[in-house]
Amino acid sequence: MNSEILNSIVLTVDYFSHRICTPSWSIEQGITDFVDITYVINGHAEYIINGKKHLVSSGDLITIPAGSYRSAVSCPDSLMECYCINGALRNIDGEDITLPFPLIHNIGMQKDIIDLYSEIKLTWQLRSPGYLLKVRSIYMMILYHYFYIINNHNEASQLDKRIQKTLHYISNHYNEALTVQLMANMVNLSDMYFGWLFKRETGMTFHSFLTSIRMNRAKELLSSGEYKVNEVGYLCGFSDVFYFSRVFKEYYGYAPSNVLEV
Repeated sequence: MNSEILNSIVLTVDYFSHRICTPSWSIEQGITDFVDITYVINGHAEYIINGKKHLVSSGDLITIPAGSYRSAVSCPDSLMECYCINGALRNIDGEDITLPFPLIHNIGMQKDIIDLYSEIKLTWQLRSPGYLLKVRSIYMMILYHYFYIINNHNEASQLDKRIQKTLHYISNHYNEALTVQLMANMVNLSDMYFGWLFKRETGMTFHSFLTSIRMNRAKELLSSGEYKVNEVGYLCGFSDVFYFSRVFKEYYGYAPSNVLEV
């Protein structure tokens, strides 16, 4: 899935609703000039999107791109409750973009996402100065959670707390001699189980994750032009500048001394 699309998103929130459907609720047939993202948290409804019928239910995420032909009706015996946001999604050049999400995808009941929607609801209702800025920022967090769930084929958008603890530790101590054994001991797991759990939760091995953190930081420091290559290597956890240079080149495809030329 293309994460670069998400990294360049500029969005608007033109409409928000915590929708609790009535038996007569419906969306009239029409072409949307906005992106419709709806998260169903209870009941059912029937959508017709670009001529195809979909019965949606609890836990379904509905992502309808702009320009789609859609309509919807209630299921009277199981009324839908959902959160709905309509707005524009563009890149930094002002071009409309399509999210890398399926049209309908069941992500299950995610408490952290529902909590974020509840915060949007309160902010939307109060409409204090700057409320749209806050709504957009929370919406971005929601999109991140959706991306994480779908990209990892995992219904748990929240990391295992043990892995979350180690990620925070790595973020603050990446320049130290970190090992699987050290991290496993920190969260009272065997080395083997920790390695398996870490990869399941992050999609990366511990070593690959640590290397990614170190390389991103190294590039940031080198790009500032304030540090020599050997200084950056040391600051990022490498005692051997030649090994640091080799790892950096393998990761980025060019030597650390060439960062400012790229």
